[in-house]
This record gives sequence, C-alpha cells and structure tokens, in this order.
Amino acid sequence: MKIIIAGAGEVGTHLAKMLSKEDQDITLLDNDQVKLNIIDSNYNLMTYNGSTSSFDSLRAVGIKDCDLYIAVTPFETRNLASCAIAKKLGAKKTVARIDNSEYLVPDNRQVIRELGIDYVIYPEHIAANDIALSLTHNWARYWGELHDGNLLLIGVKIHSNSVLINVKLKDMPVTTHDFHIAAIKRNNETIIPNGNDEIRPDDVVYFITTPPHIDEVRTLCGKTKKNIKKCMIMGGSRIARRFASLYHEKFKIKILDKDINACEQMATQLPYCEIVCGDGRDIEVLRENNIYQYDAFLALTESSETNILTCLTAKDFGVCKTVADVENLQFVGLADSLNIGNTINKKLLASSRIYKILLDTDESNSKFFALADAEVAEIFVKHRAKITKASVKDLHLPFGMTLAALVRNDQVMLINGNTCIQEGDYVVVFSLVGTLSKIEKWFG
Repeated sequence: MKIIIAGAGEVGTHLAKMLSKEDQDITLLDNDQVKLNIIDSNYNLMTYNGSTSSFDSLRAVGIKDCDLYIAVTPFETRNLASCAIAKKLGAKKTVARIDNSEYLVPDNRQVIRELGIDYVIYPEHIAANDIALSLTHNWARYWGELHDGNLLLIGVKIHSNSVLINVKLKDMPVTTHDFHIAAIKRNNETIIPNGNDEIRPDDVVYFITTPPHIDEVRTLCGKTKKNIKKCMIMGGSRIARRFASLYHEKFKIKILDKDINACEQMATQLPYCEIVCGDGRDIEVLRENNIYQYDAFLALTESSETNILTCLTAKDFGVCKTVADVENLQFVGLADSLNIGNTINKKLLASSRIYKILLDTDESNSKFFALADAEVAEIFVKHRAKITKASVKDLHLPFGMTLAALVRNDQVMLINGNTCIQEGDYVVVFSLVGTLSKIEKWFG
C-alpha cells in the first residue's frame, strides 16, 4: 500500500516510524529538511522536502497512485486544503487532522466529504473520550473496545492482592477460560506470553475478553470499581477544555491553571465548570482547593514531567484515580512503572485511530490499537491460508504473536489451543511492533 504522510510534526513523525516497520510504501512530506533528515537516516521510508499544499510537491511524491493520504501538520486549514488537493489529484482515501469540533457535526461532515476529505482526526477529542473511559472503568490501566464493544482489550496493573501473582498461565486458578492474556508489560518490556510465563507484582497484564466476563477479570486482578463524580484538572489545555465541554454533565469539574488570561477565557467558554487561577504544582494550592475531596485528578498540562509528578502528589492526598498526559514517549514506560494510574498520549491515540482507518483501504492490515511497543490487529483469513491447516496448538506460531479472538459470522469467540481458524474469519492478533508483516503471511 502506498501511504503519503503530510507533516513531519509529532504525530506525523511517530506515525511514519510506526508504519515504516511494516511492509508499506511510506513517503513523509514536509518543508523542514532538518526534521526529514532525522527520520530519513533511521527508518525504512522515503522523504520529500516540499509544501503539503503544493500541486507540484504532491505530484512529485506520486499522489496519483496513493492509497491513503494523511495530512497531520499542526495547521487545520492546511490539512483540509492539502487533502482536498490530494483527492483531486488521485488519492484514493484522505485523512485530515483537525482541532475544531465543528467538523465532527454530522451535517458538516457531509460538506467535508464533498470537499474530498474522507476522514478527520481530532486528537484532543479522542483523548477526552479516552479519559472518560478510564474514569468509567477506573480499575483498569487501559480499556479498548472492538466490534461495538463486543470484544474488550483491558490492561490491568497487578498488585500483591491478586490471586494471579506468581502463577504460571497454564496453572491459572480458573475452571473456565473466558478471557485470554494477550500480553504482559514488565519493566518497560512487552512480553507475548506462553503457558510457562507467570505474572509478577507490578506487571501490567492485557486481557482480551467479552462484556459478560468483565467482573471475573476484575475479581482475579484483586480490583474494585469506584464511582467517580468529582474531577480536578490541572492545566487548561485543549484536551482539558474538550473533556470539560463533553463531560461536564457526567462529572463535577474544577480546572486549575496558573495563567490568568487562560482562566478568564475558560470561565466564558466553560460556565458549567469551576475555574481557579493557581499553580497545581503547589501543594498549598491543592490543599486550598480541597484535593482530598475529589475522586479523580487529571494532569493535562503541556509538560509530561509536571503531569507525572503532580499525579504522584494527588495519590499522596488519597485521590483514587489519576490520569497524566504524557506526550514524551520516553516517559511513557516510566509513568507506567509508577503508581499514577492512567496515561494518555495524543500521538499513540491518533496513530491508533489512523490504523483503524486502514481497514477501509486494506482489509488484510487492520490495526486497532497501538500501544508503546505492541499492536493489536484484526486480520482477514484468506482462501487456503496457512493458519487454517491445524488447530492453534499445533501450528507452531512464530515468536512475538498471540491469537486472542476471532469473529466468525458476526459472532465473537475467544481462541484457545483447540480452536481451528477458518477461511473468512477475522482474527484478532496481539503482536510486538514490527512483526505484523511476518505474521500476515500465515493469513494470506
């Protein structure tokens, strides 16, 4: 598949790096040669120095043969114009990054499609919804839904009170296997486990399960669900404002920000929230605002370090749920290893959504979730595929992958060793980053 990414900013660069590890024809377009040089020398892709809204530049990178054109510069209008031009020049599908909720309104979306933009990505909106999910399912570190919520990917940090501690997967204390342990994250390393692997304290364990068995997974992990009603947010970022505008009826929200001008703007934009001008890094400010009375603390400033540290402080005050915006990918592993609850990262969330869009362009490579160093994909099983030749336990599958579930005739089923994959199935695969192109050979 030929994919052109317009914009070598944070989202575009991260997406290009992720896709370059797969068997795809990737071109990164930007007018900043310094940014292009950094990625050109380290990754398997092409770069081109040019304007994302230039007809000549788009023709030079082969837009007429492009299967998917992704415009993710920091400038919304530039992305929309770039996608419109790309579509007219022959791009089959286009994706534009936006920062305005107006483009999500159904009536307006139709206008956008007529201009040539097939999909829009609003990272702050995705992040706000992700935060709401984490508050609703507050016992989990990660919550992802497939097939309209009929299949769930749940990441849980395991502590010493869980019956799973120091138990090999093949010896788990359950009589029925209504879930599948797809991966274990330990000390910043993702492990695709087998029956001899065991769960240790502070591991983050990723379960694939279905809605009727959520309570079973939660009980095994030694977790309890809490009812969250009051949220304190540090930082009036665009994510914070989007979350407040979407969920002010569900949660009572207070926003702290040290910028008086930002506070005055938010007081007008968000009249249903309490806005306080103050530095959330100051323990006395947190005390004055009764942080210990809040159920959740969301650290959503532009600084990853500040967000991590203030979440630790909120934990010390007894706040049961904390969420940190960690945009620096180098800190994601550190944040996961600390007791700060959930982390969000716009680059990962936007990349994950774009992976999902790939389903409409190439059904054999549909990624739904992109974690820090692992991916979840749904792969279509083609005629006479190698994966159909034996039951799962007799296939001798390669290292770095696990088959978690399948969809057959719109029915979701978890996979075990006796499962036989059939032609026409959609199989949910959990794999390490960069291994999916090898895995797909089993399905073709």
